[in-house]
Amino acid sequence: PHFVSAQELLKLSAENTKDLLKKELEIKFHELQEDWHYSSLEKIFIEKRIYRQIEEETTWEGVIAAIDKGLKPYKKLFKREITVDDITQLTEIKIKRISKYDSFRADEHIKGVEKDIDQVKYDLEHLVDYAVGYYENLLKKYGKGRERKTEIRNFETIQAQAVAIANTKLYMNAADGFIGTGLKKDEFVCECSDLDDLIAFTKEGKMKVVKVVDKVFIGKNIIHAAVFKKGDDRTTYNMIYVDGKTGVSYAKRFNVTGITRDKEYDLTKGNERSKVHYFTANPNGEAEVVAVSLSPTCRAKIKNFDFYFETLAIKGRGSAGNQVTHYPVRQIKLKEQGTTTLSAIKIWYDDTTGRLNTDEHGTFIGNFENDDKIIAFYNEGTYEITNYELSNRYDMDNLALIEKFDPGKVITTVYYDADKKQYNVKRFNIETQTLNQKFLFIKEGKNNRLELATTNQQPKVVMITGKKKSDAKKQEIDLATITDIAGWKAVGKELTAESLLSLALISAEDPQPATEDKKHLQNGRQGELF
Repeated sequence: PHFVSAQELLKLSAENTKDLLKKELEIKFHELQEDWHYSSLEKIFIEKRIYRQIEEETTWEGVIAAIDKGLKPYKKLFKREITVDDITQLTEIKIKRISKYDSFRADEHIKGVEKDIDQVKYDLEHLVDYAVGYYENLLKKYGKGRERKTEIRNFETIQAQAVAIANTKLYMNAADGFIGTGLKKDEFVCECSDLDDLIAFTKEGKMKVVKVVDKVFIGKNIIHAAVFKKGDDRTTYNMIYVDGKTGVSYAKRFNVTGITRDKEYDLTKGNERSKVHYFTANPNGEAEVVAVSLSPTCRAKIKNFDFYFETLAIKGRGSAGNQVTHYPVRQIKLKEQGTTTLSAIKIWYDDTTGRLNTDEHGTFIGNFENDDKIIAFYNEGTYEITNYELSNRYDMDNLALIEKFDPGKVITTVYYDADKKQYNVKRFNIETQTLNQKFLFIKEGKNNRLELATTNQQPKVVMITGKKKSDAKKQEIDLATITDIAGWKAVGKELTAESLLSLALISAEDPQPATEDKKHLQNGRQGELF
């Protein structure tokens, strides 16, 4: 066997095609020469009335000799020798053809043949160019309706857990210490996928990460269970526990980024009879305020006080924490919902993969935290609101605009109404709140399409109209003056019925800077008392 690369194989194939084309040209050249030879022979035979010289001949040999003698003065005009077969072919010309012979048409035919001969000679001398033209002609001749469907795109590394569909439900039997998808009669926790990992905490201060299964034992008195995201450094756990040996209560804040599956971790000092007073899981590092009530029989002068989790640094799960009190604690209740203590996440959109990322690939979308959302507008005339999960995927071929969603901003759009053959302007506020669902905001109809979408509050555009560039008309238009703000289902107002050559914003606002770090209030989770 002979192993060759794709490049070498392509070269061999091209050379083979070139050789075949050369043979075809040589065959065509021979056929054209024969066509010219016989056409010229026929023209002389008829115009010079050589056919009359055979009227007195009585034998076949005499006929051939008479025609050959009549052609003798013109033999020097031919490019090859006149053979007996050529003369025999002349004798087969019918009288009807001779009587209707058109000399002008014959001359035009011969000229055309001569032109074709010159072209074939040129193609043989420039065979490479001819081969290139052959391939290009194949595309023109047979390419329509057979356009390439595949595209060259960048591939990304996909974590199966990140994109798996949450197709099952997780349940928990907190008292007996079991979690799993098969405990359908017990407390519902959340939706998950078969590929997820689960994290669970017990009142004794133990933690374990396990795979999704029908039923698995964690430990009695489960206080929290959820889907575990490896490497998640934003979810912060706030906890107050009492050390079983000393009776001192400690508070700690920690992340769980990496873990050994099915291994039990102790989040307290490890002494017996330790237990958790208070626990919350905060997806964006929220730090709440809790009201601590001490035992009424203790000797403390102040038996009720507030504790602020924001005074604690976020450390590893193995840290002991900071002392809250050495007196016995009666109860701890949530007093004030927490605000995030983490900086906002900077999100970019990569238009080569259609995904969000934090690696600064693509277009910067904004700083995100808490309940922030993303809005995407598509060329089909729909919009979609999503969260900022990095697992989101957007239709990059159909995407017109993607940015951080601000419900207070007015949306300005221009779309084509195919039914009326005109372009409409429409301004509206987003009134829907449903996530991951597309809403059609332009007039419904075949071939209707979005031309422009912007949240710019001063939407000025340069519009060029006309059937062709030579008679194009350029206008600067403030779209806000064309129509008032209406509902998102409104049709809008006509902008122009002329052919639109281009439409571009000229007053784009500055995007949100990547260094912006705002803190917003979030509806924190209700604290849990044990």
